[in-house]
Formats: sequence, C-alpha cells, structure tokens
Amino acid sequence: MISVITFFPLVGVLFILLTGRNNKGLIRTFAFATTLIDFFFSLRIYNGFNSETANFQFIENIPWITSLGINYSVGIDGISLLLVMLTTFITPIVILASWSAIEDKVKEYMIAMLLLEVGMIGVFVATDLFLFYVFWELMLIPMYLLIGVWGGPRRIYAAVKFVLYTMVGSVLMLLAILYLYFMNYQQTGEYSFSLFDFYKLNIPIEIQPWLFLAFALAFAIKVPMFPFHTWLPDAHVEAPTGGSVILAGVLLKMGTYGFLRFCLPLFPNASFKFMPYFCVLAIIGIIYGALVSMVQKDIKKLVAYSSVSHLGFVMLGIFAFNQQGMEGSIIQMINHGLSTGALFLLVGMVYERRHTRMISEFGGIAKTVPIFATFFMIVTLSSIGLPGLNGFIGEFLILVGTFQASRIYAAFAATGIILAAVYMLWMVQRFLFGEITKEENRNLKDVNLREAAVIIPVIFFIVMIGVYPQPFLGKMHTSVQGLLDKVNVQYQFVENEKPSMKKRVIKTVNSGEKLKSDENEKEQML
Repeated sequence: MISVITFFPLVGVLFILLTGRNNKGLIRTFAFATTLIDFFFSLRIYNGFNSETANFQFIENIPWITSLGINYSVGIDGISLLLVMLTTFITPIVILASWSAIEDKVKEYMIAMLLLEVGMIGVFVATDLFLFYVFWELMLIPMYLLIGVWGGPRRIYAAVKFVLYTMVGSVLMLLAILYLYFMNYQQTGEYSFSLFDFYKLNIPIEIQPWLFLAFALAFAIKVPMFPFHTWLPDAHVEAPTGGSVILAGVLLKMGTYGFLRFCLPLFPNASFKFMPYFCVLAIIGIIYGALVSMVQKDIKKLVAYSSVSHLGFVMLGIFAFNQQGMEGSIIQMINHGLSTGALFLLVGMVYERRHTRMISEFGGIAKTVPIFATFFMIVTLSSIGLPGLNGFIGEFLILVGTFQASRIYAAFAATGIILAAVYMLWMVQRFLFGEITKEENRNLKDVNLREAAVIIPVIFFIVMIGVYPQPFLGKMHTSVQGLLDKVNVQYQFVENEKPSMKKRVIKTVNSGEKLKSDENEKEQML
C-alpha cells in the first residue's frame, strides 16, 4: 500500500502526457483527481496503523541492486505517518489553488507537481538510505522548475540559489551515507544501505561528530535553520503560490524529519554533544525570524521569515530530548504546514486580484472582502498560537519539553511567541483594518466557491488539532518513546562522555518511568 501511495501520482502524469496541451481543463482535472485519490489511499494507511507499537509498519522490501546491497525498502512509523498524511492532504489543495493562477505551461506545471509529490512521499517512507537519497534528490528537480519557470522576476536567481544550497548539504550527506555503508561491511561482512542495519552499527565516538555534522548540515539547510536560511525568503517570494505552499507545507519538514530519523538515533553521543549549540541556534532563529518579519513590507516575505521563527521552535523541541518536546515538534511540523500554507494560499488569492503583495497597498479590505478577512484572521491567530487553534498545542508542548531540559532556553523561546503576536497582529491591522485608502480595494471580490473549497479543509484541521489533538498525538506517542529509548540505550554504551550532560539527558528520558515507579511505590505503601 505504501508503494501505491508513493507512485500513484505517476498515473496522473501518464494521463496528462496523453492529453493535448491546449486541453487545460482536462489536465487540471486529471492532476486534481489523482492527488485526491492518493489522499484517500493514505487514509487507509492512517486507519490501519497500529499506534501501540514503535516498529515500522506496512514494510515492503524488494531486492533492487543486489550486488551492492541496495533494496527497495519502505515503511512507516508514527512519525512518518503524519508527514505522509500532510503531503497527500496539501497536494490536492495546491492543485486546486493553482487552477486559475497558472495559465502558462499548465501541462508541465501539473506534471512537475505530481513528480514532486512522488519525491516528497518517498523521502518520508524510504528505509534504505540509497533509496532515501534518490527521493531526496528527485524532488529537487520539479521544485527547481516550479520556481524557475513559473516564479517571479528573480525566479532564476532564487531557483539556482535553492538548488545550490541543497546540493552542498546533499553531497556531504552522501559521503556520510557511503562511510556508514562501508563501516557496515567491515562490522558485518555484508553490504547494506538499510537504515535498520545502520541502527545496529557500533560507530566510534570520535567519528560520530563528523558523520552527525555531515547529515545535520543537509537537514539544517532544508529546515532552514539559522544561519542557513538565506535561500528561503528568495525561494518563497519568487515561487508561484502553489510552490510556496508546498515549500512551507512539506519540503521544509524534510529537514526536521531527517534530524529525528537519522541524526539522533544514528549518532546519539554526537547529538547530545551538540545539543546546546543547536538549542542556541534554534532560539536565535526564533527571535531573529520574528524581528526580521516585523520590518517586512512584502506580506509574502513576512510569512517566509516567520517560517524561520516557527521552525526554530520545531528544532528546539527536537533537541529537548524528551517526550513532550519531540511530540510538540512533530505536531508543530503539521501545524506549520497547515497555518503557513494557508497564509500563502490567502496571500496568493489577494495577489491574483491586485497583483501586489505590499502591505501599504491594502488596509480596510475587511469591509469589502469579509469572508476573506475572516479566513485570514483565523489562520493568523492559529499561527501565533491562540488557545483553541493548532499552533497553541505545538508551542505549549515544545515549551514544556524545553522547560524540563533548560529553563533558560524556555524563557528565551517564549519571547518568540510574544514577538510573533506583535508582528502578525500588526500586519493584520495594516492589511485588513482601518480606512480604505486605495480606490482599487473598494471593488475587491470576496472568495469564490473554489477558493473557499481550498481554504475550508485547512481551517477544519486547524481547529480540530487545536480542540482535540489526540488523534494526531496518539499515532506518534509510541514511536517517539521508541526513538528516545533507542537513543538512550545507545548512548549508555559510552562511559567517557561528560557525566553532567549524560545524567541530565538520561534523567529526562527516563522521567516518565521514574514517575510510574514512584506511583507504584506509593500504592504499595498504602
């Protein structure tokens, strides 16, 4: 079933290739129908997923290049399940949002979007690192085309910058994968790229930091984490609306997913060693992203820089090394995909009407487009973490987890929430409210049925996660606990690391077990 979800978009590509270039309506319909069916396929995986086990499920393992030990191996756990669901949910929405926005080279645009979906799902389900790397590189090509062909005036610059940044990180990651591949042969006598085989490797402590950094650079660029974020505003601003939504909604999550799937369990000692540095960089990203967002005149650029701040929270939760922090990070990945994706969709709608994204060109439009203003307000409030909406759940869990790891880190991170409220609400005030000073804004048309159909499903999940997050947290809980156990067990093999750091991390990881033990002792005494 995993393979069906991964490669089903290629069926849509085939139909589109057989369709005449001028039949744009049929091309759009094929693309939308394909992605919608793929979403329903993924619901079967979600419903059939057993949340009681941390093991990978729906595993498919087929020999591919046997002489090199390369297999077509896919599977999901509770972490990748939610990201696959996010991908299959966002893609049909993007296709629908691009219905009237893309008029030039519609055939090529839809093919690029479908190929991009194949690459994104493949990254989240691959359990063979060779296969993972193929999918990782595959999604670069359609994303490059989306920015470079259908983007703004500086699209070539932004597309090349995006590819160069990603390639630099990818090459180092490839070298690290090859190092693990040959290390596995030395220790087992067998060639393998299997992630499960790599988990069993005894990687020397002096080698771990180098391998960790090689992987981490690739993922930090993709997040993007401060100071590797400079490609992001250019890519977002120049990309078409659909490209921006996919970029914010899914592609950035590949970096944070990579830290959870590879860096932490493969190199636990190096992860703990670099924990303070990554926490500090995450906090700088939170505050820096918020401050830079505050001074932006282009609303799309403002949303782009806000991503740097929001993803700083995600990174902070990951490196808190506890259940609450990691679960908060994963749910915040989903939240960011929904909230920031929705903001880009709404900005795209207003850009189609006015062909400008300057905040100064608007003001008072809540009077002329009240439904649009209502949608925009809900999404903005979710982005700043209002209780009852999705952003609050993620940020709350991350702060709880961070507080357990370090109260100082939590205090600095909390300032980012205050700054987010300031720059987002100030933007809303200038964008939606006040007097109408531009005559063009008096005749703006409110959202039509297609646009409402695009945004309402996103708002539904924004509210649902905010009110009742258990269906999402329940799916990941055991997998996150399994990840923490795996990291902790491997870490305890090494005895000559810093004792204070080790004690703190083990104490944090085992805090849940200690609480249970204390409760049992109390019950026995009673």
